[in-house]
Amino acid sequence: MTCFQAWFQTARACVLIGLVSAVGAAGAAGAAELQVLSAGAIEPGLTAAVSAFQRETGHVVHVTFNTAPELRKRMHGQPVFDVVIAPPAVIADFAGAGQLSAVRANVGRVGMGVTVRNGAPVPDISSEQALKQSVLDAQSVVFNRASTGLYFEGLLRRMGIDVQVQAKATRYPDGASVLEHVIKGQGREIGFAAMTEILLYQGKGLKLVGPLPAEVQNYTSYTAAPLGSSSQQVLAQQFVGFLAGPVGKPLFVAAGVTD
Repeated sequence: MTCFQAWFQTARACVLIGLVSAVGAAGAAGAAELQVLSAGAIEPGLTAAVSAFQRETGHVVHVTFNTAPELRKRMHGQPVFDVVIAPPAVIADFAGAGQLSAVRANVGRVGMGVTVRNGAPVPDISSEQALKQSVLDAQSVVFNRASTGLYFEGLLRRMGIDVQVQAKATRYPDGASVLEHVIKGQGREIGFAAMTEILLYQGKGLKLVGPLPAEVQNYTSYTAAPLGSSSQQVLAQQFVGFLAGPVGKPLFVAAGVTD
């Protein structure tokens, strides 16, 4: 190889490396970041949808999960989020305060389920009356203070057993804490949480008994909307549309978030 040939190959290699670096830098420069504030009950489906969106677009999505009451606190002042996902009533409050853009997407709805730790007696929840008796027979009842727990609290009053259950009830701010408590519990203890959250803990010490009986089942719906203050309006709207689209929607359904 002559000196000129050696120089030419070296120069050619440097040019190619430079081109690859430039392309990589351009790709990185084109990637944007979205900040999403979401209710926790849809976490399994949203996590899968976010991964798919990132693979498809190259953009980065950061999600903060909170209970519905905490969502309201996080949205006070000047929120730094681009998209919020919450129950319709919460979305309506944010919209009424002028915090959201007009774009909306229905993500799906989540029902409430019953769970016990592995090896614990399985309660009968085949009907409203059976559920009522199983709750009365339980040594301990565990549920949260978020949307599902507030509904269950009202259901206990409706069934006329809220006073009896109060003494043996343990409440937590969120569903994850409920399920972790049940895993470590003892005796005839029953946990109540969103179906999606229970499914996440199956195989980790929990058994899904099943959904609440149809006559007392409660579904919490979730809606996604971009914040009006977001500097990433186009991307935020693209993300919201993706969640309810042909790629995102089946991922939510597979995680227990139904239409």
